[in-house]
Amino acid sequence: MARETAITDRPPLVAVAHGSRDPRAAATVSELLSVVRSRAAERSGLDRLDVRAAFLDHCAPSLPQVLGSLAVGGSVGGSVVVVPLLLTAAYHSKTDIPAQLAAARGATAGMLDVRCTDTLGPHPLLVAALERRLREAGVPVDSAADRAATSVVLAAAGSSDPAANATITDLAAAWRRDRGWRDVVPAYASAAAPSPAEAVRTLLRGAVEGGGVEGGGAARVVVATYLLAPGYFADKIRASAVAAGARAVSGALGAAPEVADVILGRYAAATRLRRLWQEPSYTERTVGAPQ
Repeated sequence: MARETAITDRPPLVAVAHGSRDPRAAATVSELLSVVRSRAAERSGLDRLDVRAAFLDHCAPSLPQVLGSLAVGGSVGGSVVVVPLLLTAAYHSKTDIPAQLAAARGATAGMLDVRCTDTLGPHPLLVAALERRLREAGVPVDSAADRAATSVVLAAAGSSDPAANATITDLAAAWRRDRGWRDVVPAYASAAAPSPAEAVRTLLRGAVEGGGVEGGGAARVVVATYLLAPGYFADKIRASAVAAGARAVSGALGAAPEVADVILGRYAAATRLRRLWQEPSYTERTVGAPQ
């Protein structure tokens, strides 16, 4: 019985998303967390995990509200793990979430031991999720020859934090290097340049700075949407990129199983369950296939 208690009693996972006035965003977070629960149920030590959503803005419940309800209800051992559903470390992870956690600690009189993990990105599994979504958009990604003939615009939300944008630049370079795309260039829906449309037009002209495309315009230009959920930015990226000549634009990462596994990996790393977690391996054959 003691062993069973040790395995099943674990801190709740509170996944905190940005929040949006667009109802599709909250619905996508709900769908993603359903996948998290399902995949947790398949793993010893993570089954029956209490997974809850919170939002930083526009949607309920807020992070302080969720933490308050856990304090009143008596979470397991008084511990909670907060996982930011953010793809880069910027204002929300560096300022907004810490401020809300501080407010929650004050409101709960220190009743909870709250541990906050790193943001979801960067992480190799998110690249697998990007390729899954590109495949669903009709982009041929499975052979080296197809990738070598395709240039990708990696379209992120963008930030006023240069370090966050540098993360996207680094991700684009690593994705091109590791997977052999003709080119992968970063672009931003706001706060930074180039925009997705500008990046598409530049690739089509065959004039990427630094010589990323040689011998004329790119044979195929597609856009990989590096956003967690649909909404204003995703719609803006799609409309502007298509108007600029992109052959395909992928959907937001959403409830991809790879994203769910990153969430569970962040959670496990913040708890004693890290030794029970084995990160799934995604190969060219399995990326995009039902998991």
